[in-house]
Amino acid sequence: MAELTLESLAKQIGVSRSTISRVINGSPNVSSEVREKVLKAIQATGFHPNAAARSLASQRSWMIGLVLPRSVASFFTDPYFPQLTQGIAFSCNDHDLSLSLFLVGNKKDEEKIYPRISRSGMLDGVLVQSGEAGDKLIEQLTKSNLPTVIIGRPWESENVTYIDVDNVNSAFNATRYLIELGYKRVATITGNMTSTVSIDRLEGYRKALSGAGIKFQAALVAKGDFTEGSGYEAMKKLLASMPDAVFCASDMMAVGAIRAINEAGLTIPGDIALVGFDDIPLGTLTNIQLTTMRQPIMQFGIKAVDLLMDLIENGTTPARRMFLNTELVVRESCGARLKENNSHRE
Repeated sequence: MAELTLESLAKQIGVSRSTISRVINGSPNVSSEVREKVLKAIQATGFHPNAAARSLASQRSWMIGLVLPRSVASFFTDPYFPQLTQGIAFSCNDHDLSLSLFLVGNKKDEEKIYPRISRSGMLDGVLVQSGEAGDKLIEQLTKSNLPTVIIGRPWESENVTYIDVDNVNSAFNATRYLIELGYKRVATITGNMTSTVSIDRLEGYRKALSGAGIKFQAALVAKGDFTEGSGYEAMKKLLASMPDAVFCASDMMAVGAIRAINEAGLTIPGDIALVGFDDIPLGTLTNIQLTTMRQPIMQFGIKAVDLLMDLIENGTTPARRMFLNTELVVRESCGARLKENNSHRE
């Protein structure tokens, strides 16, 4: 017979794992009716939490941390992070958790952060948005006993629990779609090449070109940093290479690219088609409706908390991996409807 775990017991009696954990550890945040139901089930099944879970649960603070590699200013200007935080906050409410936010805007912040979040008894666990190569904080956390979930594939993923989308395949699908629409000179605006997400999305772009028998051209690649301003500057550089379509590794950079294309007196999608990545609300508020690869940003937050709770209650080994699906959302900027209308006229 399979060993009874918190998760299987929770499913059996119709409550969450965190509810069972709170009952076991005498937390007051459980109704008397639910407490009685859980205790009866424990008695009937003879359930005993494993040693790792029991050890962790006995020192619970019911607070988790969220560490974002962003300054206060950029946290509020990039729509990705408020959406991610909103999903995390929703899930924290479901688990009766408090959330502590840490913004790491520079090296000085990075040096100070680990002693604060690793202080004994302060946090039950921590969520960390994956940053750039050489991220010392992620390295320190994964070597500690503090349950940690990385949001986005980290550089070193061995024995690390993380949640992500398949960025290579998603970028491949976005680029291939432009190629299938008949575009011959498909460019890309990448993120910083010191981040795994940028590297993976560039790899997906290159694979799509190779699969279609199109030679990779460095002149059709421009680097950004996921900001609107960097997308604008990158697009201005690409214009000299005369692309007929561009895959942007983020919607924010696509918004900047739209501005540069408009300033050059060109039209979207008539002269240059665009596909972004993320599906942030801003992509539908520009003068052109942005085709994009939608990733479930709020679900990232919700599922990341669920994954962290699993580590807290059932132990941190083995490391877990969770991948969420993306979806191509076709709107005006890719030119699909324009090409369809032209074919009908023919």
